[in-house]
Amino acid sequence: MAYETLELTSQTPGILTIALNRPEIRNAFNEKMIEELAKVFRHEAADPSVRAVVLRGNGSVFCAGGDLNWMRKSIELSYEGNLQDTLTLTNMFAVLNEFSKPLIGVIHGAAIGGGVGLVSICDIVLAEKETVFSLSEVRLGVVPACIGPFVTAKIGASHARALFVSAERFKANKAKDVGLIHEVFESMEQLEKHLQNLTQNLLECGPTAMAVAKRLVLDLTWAERRARMPDCIEYVAKTLAELRVGPEAQEGISAFLNKRKPNWIKS
Repeated sequence: MAYETLELTSQTPGILTIALNRPEIRNAFNEKMIEELAKVFRHEAADPSVRAVVLRGNGSVFCAGGDLNWMRKSIELSYEGNLQDTLTLTNMFAVLNEFSKPLIGVIHGAAIGGGVGLVSICDIVLAEKETVFSLSEVRLGVVPACIGPFVTAKIGASHARALFVSAERFKANKAKDVGLIHEVFESMEQLEKHLQNLTQNLLECGPTAMAVAKRLVLDLTWAERRARMPDCIEYVAKTLAELRVGPEAQEGISAFLNKRKPNWIKS
């Protein structure tokens, strides 16, 4: 199956690499990428020959968040249109979160907004030390709602509260400190070498045991159980849809698109 926004490779038998492939716009999300991410994890990644998946980004960054044109559409949609959009986005993250095989994130350059959401649903995350992370949504008058259940489950309520409200930009060492990622590397060369060893180790583990181990953690974690409940998915989708059609988000996103300061910043 051909994908417009993703590149699939398998240099090592049993290991599928899925690369976000919109490097010209820093692998930003749009409707097509959201659709294709859900599709590839339901189909190619689910093939019995695949033992583990590596998720990474082509080009200079892993994922810079939302595509500008996609964001522009959101402020033009009705509440009902926004709700459908946010439900689709939240359900995509849920599909990746529920994926039964080991999912390794290889992160470089930047992971912003929804990019942090992708980082949060990976089981093992490797990052180059200069990678920049940010949950920047409140700067636009919105919140990281659709990724909220997954990020909070990964880093805990304390760090989520601090990072959700501050939109702080931070690098890989802090991302490791808060539990978002697992290993930091001085260079991509060192990261790639570690990745080879890691994938080889996974291939030596029982595939059924790994799937059950992953499900065990999800089932034992209260926040993860809530993240899989339909009422939680609907709640976060509605939260973002309601904000998108409100005056603050309309102003914040418009200001961002027009490269000006929003009206709540006094000059």
